[in-house]
Amino acid sequence: MIKLTVSALLFLVILQTGMTQTLVYGTFMNPVIPGDHPDCTLTKVGDHFYTTGSSFNPTPVIYHSTDLVHWEAIAQPVSASWTGYGDSPGGGCWGGQLVYYGGKYWHFFSRANTMYFVKADQPAGPWSAPVRINNPASLSYGLGYDNSVFVDDDNKWYLVVKNGQANNGIVELGNTGQPTGVVYDLNWLNPDPSYPYSWAEGPVMWKYGAYYYYSFARDVAGGQKVMRSKTLTAQQTSWEILGDFFNESDPLKPGSLFTGPNHASQAVMLGDSTSWVIHPVYAKGEWKGQGRQGLLNQVRYNANLRPVADYPVNQSFPAPKRSSGGIPWMVPHSDHFTASALHPEWSFLGYTATTTWSLSERPGWLRLSPKSSTKANTVIKNDGEHNYALVTCLDFSPASAADEAGLRIIRGDETQFVKLFSSVSASGNKSIVFSYGSTRYEAENRSGDTLWLKMVRVNHKISGYFSRDGINYVQLGQAVDVSAIDAFSDFASWAGTRQGLYVQGTQKAWFDLYLYRDAFTPVLAECPANQQGTSRASAADGTYMLDNIHPGDWAMFAGVEFGPAPLTVDSVEFTAASAGSGGTIRLYLDSVNGTKIAECTIGNTGNFYTWKRFTAPVEKVMGNHDLYLLFSGSGSGKLFTLKWLRFIPENKSTGAALLKESRRGIQVWPNPAVHQVSVHSGFRFRTSEIFNAAGQRVFFLRHNGTHDLSLDLNLEKGLYLLKISNENEFETAKFLIN
Repeated sequence: MIKLTVSALLFLVILQTGMTQTLVYGTFMNPVIPGDHPDCTLTKVGDHFYTTGSSFNPTPVIYHSTDLVHWEAIAQPVSASWTGYGDSPGGGCWGGQLVYYGGKYWHFFSRANTMYFVKADQPAGPWSAPVRINNPASLSYGLGYDNSVFVDDDNKWYLVVKNGQANNGIVELGNTGQPTGVVYDLNWLNPDPSYPYSWAEGPVMWKYGAYYYYSFARDVAGGQKVMRSKTLTAQQTSWEILGDFFNESDPLKPGSLFTGPNHASQAVMLGDSTSWVIHPVYAKGEWKGQGRQGLLNQVRYNANLRPVADYPVNQSFPAPKRSSGGIPWMVPHSDHFTASALHPEWSFLGYTATTTWSLSERPGWLRLSPKSSTKANTVIKNDGEHNYALVTCLDFSPASAADEAGLRIIRGDETQFVKLFSSVSASGNKSIVFSYGSTRYEAENRSGDTLWLKMVRVNHKISGYFSRDGINYVQLGQAVDVSAIDAFSDFASWAGTRQGLYVQGTQKAWFDLYLYRDAFTPVLAECPANQQGTSRASAADGTYMLDNIHPGDWAMFAGVEFGPAPLTVDSVEFTAASAGSGGTIRLYLDSVNGTKIAECTIGNTGNFYTWKRFTAPVEKVMGNHDLYLLFSGSGSGKLFTLKWLRFIPENKSTGAALLKESRRGIQVWPNPAVHQVSVHSGFRFRTSEIFNAAGQRVFFLRHNGTHDLSLDLNLEKGLYLLKISNENEFETAKFLIN
C-alpha cells in the first residue's frame, strides 16, 4: 500500500469556475429570463433587483439581479407543501411581487382568486406560512389576482388591485400587511359593458417627477397602456390617459420575434436616471409554447414626462451600466445535489409533500418518491432555449411497467410529454424507453439499476440516449418532432414548457446529477443566449447557421457543463465556412474579460456554405460556465459562418482508445472521513484526482501504479468525488469529509 501525506507530497490544482462574470461590451439580447416568466413584477431594493410573477402549477420563484440582465433564482416564497397550493394546470400562484417594507421582505400573491402574503428577514428566506389578506369592507369586489404593490415616498404602501374586467382599485395597506380601509376605486377605467381596454389587467404603479404613473395590459394578447396623475386619487378627472406604453411605431416591430408586449412591471429608475421594465412576451408561432419569456427594455421620458418603453425588436440593446456581480446568464444550471436544500431554480409541479423527496438520505443524490400510485412527482425548470443536452445519472429499480423514472419535457397543460426513462417492458424485463405521444422506442436494460440518460434538443427535434458509464451513449430509436409542444399555448393552463426529473408508480428513484448543457454534446451555433453583431440566417441546405460574423462581434452560450468526471476536455472543434481569409475564434469563460481557454483559426472553405471542421487545443477547465466566442480577423467584412461547436474529451481526438469505466469496483473508507481516506481498487491505477462539489479539481497525483492508497487530506468539510484511472479504465466514488 502507498501512504502519502497530501499537504507534504502533493499539490492542489484550483481551476477557475466562473466567479468573474461581467456584462460584455455593455449590450444584451432578449430574453434575459428565457422560458416562462409571466405577469412579472420588478422591485429595486438598494443596489439589488427582484422579479417574480405568476407560476401557476409550478412552485413560484424569486429571481435576483444586480444589473437587470443577469438573473439568478434565490428563493421559493411559497412552499410546494403548503396545503392550500393545489395541483392542476393553471392553478397554483397567480401574480406575485417582492417588496421591502418595515424591515422585512414581503411577497404578495394570489391563490384561487384570494390574496396572500408571506414574510422573511432576507429575500432568500426562510419564508413564513401564507397569510390571507382581508377584503376591505369599502371595496365592493374581491382583491382578485395579478396584483402589484406600490410603496409611496411617504412610506405608505398600496395593493394595486384587479378583479374581473370592470374592477380596478388601489387599496392602502397597514403595517401588518392588511388593508387599512382606505380604497381608491377606479371603476371608471374599464366600465362594462363596453370594456374599452378589454381587461385592463396586471396593473402596476410608480412615481417619476411630479406624477403617479399607472400602467396596465389590455389583455394577454398584447398591448400596454399608461395613465398619470399628480395626486393619488380615485377621481377620473385627475388622471390623464397617455395611451400606448411601448413604442408601437418602431420600424423594426413587424419583424420582431416578440410582439404584443404587455403585463409589464413598474418602471424602475437607476442612479444614472435611466428607467427600465421587465415584461413577459410570447415568442411568435413555432416557439410560443415556451411561454411568456422575461424581457428587459428601457423606458424613456420625453420633455412632457410621457414614458415610452423600447419595443423588444430583434437587436442588441445598450445595457444598464451596472456590474453583473458574478451572476451567470439565466438558463437552467447543472446540479450535483450536494447542497443541504434543493436549489430554488427547481420547482415542484403542484402540491408536493416534503416526505416525497430528500437530499439527505443519500448524500450527493436527490431521492424522489411518487406522490401516490397514480400521481407522478416532478421537479422542473424552465425550458426556454432551442438547443441543449440534458444528462442525469439514475439509480432506480422498477417493479412493473407502471414504474417510471428519468427525464421529461412537459407541455404547459401537462397533457403531452417527451420522456426518457427506466421501466419494465411488457415481457417483464427491465427496459429503457424513449417516448412521445404514440411514438415509443424501447431497449432492454442490461446496465442494471444505475444508468445514464441523455436527452438532446436541436430546435424541434429531440433525441434520447442511454449509457452505462456516462461516456459511451447509445441512441434509442429516432429523434422525435415536438413542434406541437413548442408551438402550444392556451388560456387555461397559462404555463410554458418545462423540463426536469420525475418518478411515477410505486418505487422511489435516486438522481446523482442533472446537467443542462453537456459540453461534450455538439452545441448548435445558431442558438447563442446572448450576442453582439451576429445573427441567425438560413444556410444553403435549408438549415440555419450563425451569420454576419465580423471582427469584434461575439456570441455567448450559457451554462456549459465541463464536469467533473467522467470526461475531461482535450480540444474544441468548430464547423465553419468562409469565402475569404477567415478569422479567429477566441474562447473565454464567463466574459470576454475572463479566462481564455482556446484560440482557433478558421480558414477559407470556398464559400460561406461549404462546411469544414477546425480544431484547437483547450486549456483544462472544469465546472459550469457561460462560454463567450470572440471573433477577430482582418478588415471589416464578414469573416465566416458557424454551424456547430463541440468539445472533444481527452484521448478521443488523438486516436487513442477512450477510457472505459472499470467494472472491478472501488472502495473508499471511512466514509464519511475526518482527514484520512483509504482506497482499494480492483484494477491497478496510476492517477488519482479529487474534485469538490463546485467541480474544482483540488487534488492530483500520478504514481507507478497500485491497488491501494492511503491519503491524509487537508480538505474543508463537504462532498468530494474521487477519480482513479490508468491508461485504459477509470472508476469514481463520492465521499464526505466531516
